[in-house]
Amino acid sequence: MQCYLALVTADICAIFIGFAAVEYLISGVSGFYRGLIIADLVVPLYMMIGLYNRAYSTSALQDAWVGIFRSATTMVISVVFVVFMHFLIRPGADISPWGVNCGAFVAMLSIAFARLQLRSFVRWRCGENILNEMIIDDGGPNVEMKGAIRVSAAALDLRPNLHDPDALDRIGLILRNLDRVIVSCPPSRRVDWAMMLKGANIDGEVLDDEVVRLGAQGARVAGNHGLLMVSAGPLGLRERALKRLFDVAFAGSAVLILFPLLIAVAVAVKLNDGGSVFFMQRRMGRGNRFFNMYKFRSMSQTTSGIDGTISASKDDKRITAVGRFIRKTSIDELPQLFNVLLGDMSLVGPRPHATGSLAGDKLFWEVDLRYWQRHSLKPGLSGLAQVRGFRGATDQEADLINRLQADLEYLEGWSIGRDLKILFLTLRVLVHDRAF
Repeated sequence: MQCYLALVTADICAIFIGFAAVEYLISGVSGFYRGLIIADLVVPLYMMIGLYNRAYSTSALQDAWVGIFRSATTMVISVVFVVFMHFLIRPGADISPWGVNCGAFVAMLSIAFARLQLRSFVRWRCGENILNEMIIDDGGPNVEMKGAIRVSAAALDLRPNLHDPDALDRIGLILRNLDRVIVSCPPSRRVDWAMMLKGANIDGEVLDDEVVRLGAQGARVAGNHGLLMVSAGPLGLRERALKRLFDVAFAGSAVLILFPLLIAVAVAVKLNDGGSVFFMQRRMGRGNRFFNMYKFRSMSQTTSGIDGTISASKDDKRITAVGRFIRKTSIDELPQLFNVLLGDMSLVGPRPHATGSLAGDKLFWEVDLRYWQRHSLKPGLSGLAQVRGFRGATDQEADLINRLQADLEYLEGWSIGRDLKILFLTLRVLVHDRAF
């Protein structure tokens, strides 16, 4: 509470200083008083919006820059609202928009400076961890959390005996002034601890490593059953729509621009050995569903591997003369633009693999079962693994692990900006010593 009050006081002072100083520089003493009046209008609204915007929250105390961003957003909203209402009620008022805007900007800078200076005060009063956390060790797995207090239930005679008020009082005294408590105990005592924590007026958690094994992301109660959420689509409806619009617009434009090149390569492949122009192979895409992926054929007609069991190598005898060039320059991948337009693929995402692909002497999913998680998004023409240089033959299990780690990292947070960055970086690896 002391830290919150310090933030509130610093913000209010910064707002008055910002508006008063700017108006004084513009109009002198009369402007100084006008600045105080403007600040007096802004402060109540700023405080109200700041509470809803979480400018005064645990995360704002923990990370000063989070608090600065939220306070700046709050200031913009507050000033816009005050100016709108003032000019709506008194359109002829003698208030300079230039002065208000500059005052708001200086106030935001003052707030940012004050909050950065208060970091030492917050650390002095709260320590490195803003929350007061305690771990109660009652015979369960060992758990380590930075900044948390650790106590032994056996040493302090802490027992969640719901039939013994004295025992509950002893636990209540230990938990006084805490924000969160974590109990590590055997499964047989979890229910008792859970019931006790519900009446403790703090955030209480009971350790259960089954959550880790299942990879649970949340929990809810339905009827008399407890349900753990173990999967969720990485993109919501709005993000999927935006990504699809981006894919169609970019892939459609690329097909029109590259159409002469596509025709020239198709003719070259046909004339090289008289075989088919395209190579079609079944790959696994989003939702673990199969689709047919298209490439310009780069191997001789009779030796192209349909199941992908044998990956191409640097001196692969199956690769034709034209095929070696288009593989080296990644031109053989261009027909996948049509896969993007058909909706089977995306411009950026985990690369699709043939079901028979091997890493060393193991199938991909035999190396790491997390392999299936990469299919929660559409496969891509390029991806984070490719721009990091993880492409080509998977002679060792480590070759797959590197790609998998990059794919899972991509799933963690999607944005158009990230896709654009990957597409830009792809230009650097179109010609690559492992593109064979």
